[in-house]
Amino acid sequence: MSTLASSPPDLAPPRPTLKTWLMAVRPKTLTAGAVPVLVATALAYGEGVGRWLPALAALVGAVLIQIGTNFINDYYDFKKGADTEERLGPKRVTQSGLIAPATVLLGGLTCFALATLVGVYLVWVGGWPIVAIGVMSLLCGYAYTGGPYPLGYHGLGDLFVLIFFGIVAVTGTYYVQAGVVGPAAWWASVPVGAIGTCLIVVNNQRDASTDVKAGKRTVVVRFGAGFGRAEYVLLLVASYATPFVLFAKGLASAWVFLPLLSLPLLVTPLKLMLKSEGAALNPALGATAKLQLVFGLLFALGLFLR
Repeated sequence: MSTLASSPPDLAPPRPTLKTWLMAVRPKTLTAGAVPVLVATALAYGEGVGRWLPALAALVGAVLIQIGTNFINDYYDFKKGADTEERLGPKRVTQSGLIAPATVLLGGLTCFALATLVGVYLVWVGGWPIVAIGVMSLLCGYAYTGGPYPLGYHGLGDLFVLIFFGIVAVTGTYYVQAGVVGPAAWWASVPVGAIGTCLIVVNNQRDASTDVKAGKRTVVVRFGAGFGRAEYVLLLVASYATPFVLFAKGLASAWVFLPLLSLPLLVTPLKLMLKSEGAALNPALGATAKLQLVFGLLFALGLFLR
């Protein structure tokens, strides 16, 4: 789809500032990269196998991949016509002309290169399995909106987040500390990935009308708003059910129920998702990110305490 009609005026973009780069980073989304590492590390220390340096490296690498993915998403959504003047969500630096497209793309690739350098240390610690995890994470981070088959444009974005910002991030972080992955780590990855995926569901629900015009076939575009709402609810149910499973299997103490204290934070985004559309869902995005952070911190504390 041509983006000529949606491009900003044909003027040289202003020199990027710290403010515009922070806008491109999308700080509210960084919980998706940080929470998996915090949960896995808390579990590892709770089981007596935690190692702070691999944990720190995993955190830096995860956040760099998250930022790089955000930059590349910013670039390709503009190029493919998904981000136009009709955009309902927060301002994007490429579409609004705040940073030149090539500069945004270079920023994303630089973040991926830095993450690769961090990955060299993690490979030294964890061996060849980390090579596979790292390569796949980088490729899928780029392919979320870039490449010949962009995942986000074919309804696979939700699955990507669930797998890479949930299962892979938690089990991989645990592995570089413990050298193995036990059942508790697998179960701990479920709510982390599920609430992270909720962020994508909110985005897709809000942007459904503009995504249709851009040919972006998200799950919501394919199956409708009702499906998106049901997906959001089911992901939350899975998240809050997981502590009960961990406790029932003897993999965690009663402290694992601490995330239930975050339930009041669920009310606002859930109401918005069930009743609102379009730009009215912007507050639901921030509220879901807040829920992810608070749930994640409480979950991490619950797994640490034995």
